[in-house]
Amino acid sequence: MGKEGFFLTNGSESGQMTAGAEEIVKRLREIERELARRKAEDALARYNTGQKKHKKQIAFHRCKKRNRWVFGGNRSGKTECGAVEAVWLARGNHPYKKNRKDVFGWVVSPTLQVQRDVAQKKILHYLRSDQIVDIVMVSGRKDNPAAGVVDQIIVKNVFGGTSVIGFKSCDQGRERFQGSSLDFVWFDEEPPRDIYEECRMRVLDRRGEIFGTMTPLKGLTFVYEEIYLNRTNDPEVWYEFMEWADNPFLSKKEIAMLTATMDSATLQSRRNGRFAAREGLVYPEFDERIHVVEPFSVPASWQEIISIDPGLKNPLSAHWYAVDFDGNVYVIAEHYAAGQDVAFHARAIRGISEKLGWKRDAKGRYTAPIDSAAGSRTLAASKSVAELFYEQGILTDTRVDKDVFAGIERVKLYLDQKNGLPDLYLFSGCVNMIREFKSYFWGSGESPVKRDDHAMDELRYFLMSRPRPAREEEEKGAIARDKEKRIRRLMAARRAGRR
Repeated sequence: MGKEGFFLTNGSESGQMTAGAEEIVKRLREIERELARRKAEDALARYNTGQKKHKKQIAFHRCKKRNRWVFGGNRSGKTECGAVEAVWLARGNHPYKKNRKDVFGWVVSPTLQVQRDVAQKKILHYLRSDQIVDIVMVSGRKDNPAAGVVDQIIVKNVFGGTSVIGFKSCDQGRERFQGSSLDFVWFDEEPPRDIYEECRMRVLDRRGEIFGTMTPLKGLTFVYEEIYLNRTNDPEVWYEFMEWADNPFLSKKEIAMLTATMDSATLQSRRNGRFAAREGLVYPEFDERIHVVEPFSVPASWQEIISIDPGLKNPLSAHWYAVDFDGNVYVIAEHYAAGQDVAFHARAIRGISEKLGWKRDAKGRYTAPIDSAAGSRTLAASKSVAELFYEQGILTDTRVDKDVFAGIERVKLYLDQKNGLPDLYLFSGCVNMIREFKSYFWGSGESPVKRDDHAMDELRYFLMSRPRPAREEEEKGAIARDKEKRIRRLMAARRAGRR
């Protein structure tokens, strides 16, 4: 051409663009910007596409078996790949499989609350708003589905028509899983055997598939037998273990921090996704003779926060927490009652706080972390529990860490006496928390029994907001050594008095 590059011209030698050509270039640039914006907002388009790739997630998606499971610990990436698989199948754009139109699938969670907080949240994350035709709610508003419980999401399928992603919870019972013909079922965590078997029937006539993503915390259950051991030699069964090291987005520092909060038995399931059995007391470390102390006057500078686990028919548990200058935690007061409304609980919390001279914020309110469920509205209530407390002068924060197993390990660290003294003490008046410590048992498999656990929940919420207790490899000062001697003498005297 004699020149580098070229210009759109009207045939003249001036090299200048015509008005029409300028308009075309302008429109092309606008399209490029719009495509870039959509890609930035499209979490699915960014999934496993960067320099770092989660190889085991890709192996899961590539697998053609019809009964696939990922056993992984927290933060291993297992739930992520389950959600992406469900969205790809519903959209009809799975990169490794033969796609279908008008797909119908279920996402199955242990409970409605777990559905809302985990699987439902992930599905909504990977669907753009323009890919959703409609949302059917169980509770809450469809213009804010993340705050409620979703029944179905109607999704645009790339072949035309629509697909349905339905949500189910195991606590609904087997009968709610009958009748439908399905293309897929995603189990987010391990289901009961009867529901698993019912769902296998649901995918039979459409040659659909089952996939599960779970942390194997229930011991050696039917999943261990049928999937991990595959005793029937089913050729369609496939599984993979995911651990923290498999997730390229977790830093070594974060892995080390998570590892330090767990004992060896917990690490097998929580880090490596391995099967393990649990039984007995959750907190065998708790010793009423050591961890329960008589009330004393707590300095105002020790006051930390009030923690609440909400309940109306079930007990509402609230405790007042203080922390001394060495990081020791004291549970100094308790409100625990069932069958009452928010106004009753708020009056009780304010009354106890006034007797203690408890600190307030700049607007005169008491502050408290509370279970995230308190922030949700239902169709039967125009205001959430958190909003009702706010109107009563109690500012609640629903941003609590609800990881049960990490929270249990944190509590165990505070109960620990490896260095002679624990880091957690309860005033003797906190009778309900003391009772819960003594009656908090592991269930027949995986989780603590959901009974008498309200104080245990809000204790975890508080301790998970604090650093791990210091372990005194470092040299102590004279004041710290004298304080420990005094506490040991006090504990010895109290034990001698009880014999």
